[in-house]
Amino acid sequence: MNAPAAIFDRVLLTERLRRKRKAEPNVLTRTIGEELVERLGFVTRTFENVCLMAPEPAHIAERLMLTGKVRNVSTREFSADDDLELPQAEFDGLVSIFDLQSFNDVVGALVQMRRALKPDGLLLACLFAGDSLTELRQSWLAAEAAITGGASPRVAPMIDIRELGGLLQRAGLALPVADLDRTIVRYPDAVALIHEIRELGLSNMLHGRSRQPVTKKLFGAAIDHYQQNFADEDGRIRATVEVAWLTAWAPHESQQQPLKPGSARIRLADALKVPESKA
Repeated sequence: MNAPAAIFDRVLLTERLRRKRKAEPNVLTRTIGEELVERLGFVTRTFENVCLMAPEPAHIAERLMLTGKVRNVSTREFSADDDLELPQAEFDGLVSIFDLQSFNDVVGALVQMRRALKPDGLLLACLFAGDSLTELRQSWLAAEAAITGGASPRVAPMIDIRELGGLLQRAGLALPVADLDRTIVRYPDAVALIHEIRELGLSNMLHGRSRQPVTKKLFGAAIDHYQQNFADEDGRIRATVEVAWLTAWAPHESQQQPLKPGSARIRLADALKVPESKA
């Protein structure tokens, strides 16, 4: 089997995240930590040993412990490649925060997570997906088309929410659920948005990125396009952020199983109390 194409430079990503980490968690970590705790609250189970992978794991690990649902949390930093180096069947819970969107082999990463779980162990993950930063992507493309006549990848491609359930199934995970949280964040201008992306360590990490410095002319054209097309009446610009949440379980015989084809005991027409007609 051929290796997946190298889309993301994970070495660059991990270096940036390590360099940008500060003593206090950033706003993204705080926000997602609260959402994670809320989602875990719907799971009627206590977890003995949870593996947490996150850009700022300490704060989220603390929030998990405060729920009373988790007895022990093992934290891991992001790997510099697609090999997670996870032990086999070690955890009854695994949490992945904002990592899956930057894997070159997403299904392979999910398979590794499934193997790290004990039977009936929970996988809970979130990632940027869908139309995240679509305004910024469109602005860079328009600016480059106008200035250089070409295009260079500057905003990472995002996985569509409709694909994520299928990826979980391909990885051998059971009872997969994927849903999307969509938020419109407003900034004074596009420069402020780009600055925040850099401060979070999430700026362009694509292998195919241009190594040439962005010229003032190109940068100005991108900012102007953003302002002209994605600003509100008060002058502030909009940025779309879509976070996909994934929930799935390592297979176990106790889990609900789909019925075999042809095993139904009553006809659908009888259940609906309508006459049956042949095509």
